[in-house]
Amino acid sequence: MKYLHTMVRVANLEESLDFYCNKLGLKEVHRTENEKGRFTLVFVAAEGDEDAKVELTYNWDPEEFSDARNFGHLAYRVKNIYETCQRLMDGGVTINRPPRDGHMAFVRSPDNISIELLQEGDSLPPQEPWSSMPNTGAW
Repeated sequence: MKYLHTMVRVANLEESLDFYCNKLGLKEVHRTENEKGRFTLVFVAAEGDEDAKVELTYNWDPEEFSDARNFGHLAYRVKNIYETCQRLMDGGVTINRPPRDGHMAFVRSPDNISIELLQEGDSLPPQEPWSSMPNTGAW
């Protein structure tokens, strides 16, 4: 058996691509448009880890999404959690669970998918403003 991908539904493809690619730093690796089925599939992955894809499924007809908490979360290891969170925050992304411990943070996609960010290697020493930053919303 081989892991292929995780699928998440998105309500606005451009907004989701901006989040996953421009802000989070993933890259688009494959796209399929299906006119008959009225959907677009866009596969994104971290640079150098293209086997671990996330399939963004955009159905052309509008639909309502729930909170998606039953899904759990996607998780990515990052080289510097503070720099990653600052870049995301500078891009307008809310840091729902700041990296107060220098090790773990949570953000959410435009469709409320939780994304866990984990520091590569040992935790970084706690530093401000992260160590005193409160949680925001659900993560």
